[in-house]
Amino acid sequence: MKEFKTIAPGEELLNVENVTLRFGGVKAITDVSFNIKKGEVRAIIGPNGAGKTSMLNVINGFYHPQEGRITYRGATRSKMRPHVAAAQGIARTFQNVALFKGMTTLDNIMVGRTLKMQKPFFWHVFRHGPAMQEEIEHRKFVEEIIDFLEIEHIRKTPVGKLPYGLQKRVELGRALAMQPELLLLDEPMAGMNLEEKEDMCRFILDTKEQYGTTIALIEHDIGVVMDLSDRVCVLEYGLKIADGTPEEVKANQKVIDAYLGVAH
Repeated sequence: MKEFKTIAPGEELLNVENVTLRFGGVKAITDVSFNIKKGEVRAIIGPNGAGKTSMLNVINGFYHPQEGRITYRGATRSKMRPHVAAAQGIARTFQNVALFKGMTTLDNIMVGRTLKMQKPFFWHVFRHGPAMQEEIEHRKFVEEIIDFLEIEHIRKTPVGKLPYGLQKRVELGRALAMQPELLLLDEPMAGMNLEEKEDMCRFILDTKEQYGTTIALIEHDIGVVMDLSDRVCVLEYGLKIADGTPEEVKANQKVIDAYLGVAH
């Protein structure tokens, strides 16, 4: 396991440098560079097919770029697997909800504590001996997350019976249960109504403030992005076309053209 630096707020937590990702002859990402600073909300936006989700998949090790490199907490990574990225403090939610639909809210969030459990699997299977105390401690932390996300009323409800907006909140809870240093959110507000979006915005900002979590966010609602984000990276057809504060990005003519569909 590589040694990682302690990163202070405002310092570079993750650096993406000249990353290119190809699928056969198709380039999903071309020579893209940007960084994420500790303690910020960093948005990655762009039209459909811009390469946003592919970029998150590169960061958490699901895809391996053919060119470029990623540096996380001072250590340059070679090929990374998602479970290793998770162990190193990178958590992820998905564009389409990826929960265990037959399990309760509580049990789904408990899944996020798996990497934190130290006792042998045998003890957990039989819920006996030292594993019982460990499970009690982890369950206490999960209950705190449930309170934080205001989902106490559905803690024993199978998530398959929940409306979509609450399922997205449970998925956020499962990611928070991992106590990530970097949280990757892939369209956390997709399919939500206005009230659900307002709630999710509040929870994202509270996550940043209360837990000190750094957040990388993909979101199509530009109003939400501009309100939440400290900095914004804009992709189009796998290329970076803008990078800066929300105000700088909103004034960028290339971004305006991309979102208005101006012909190239």
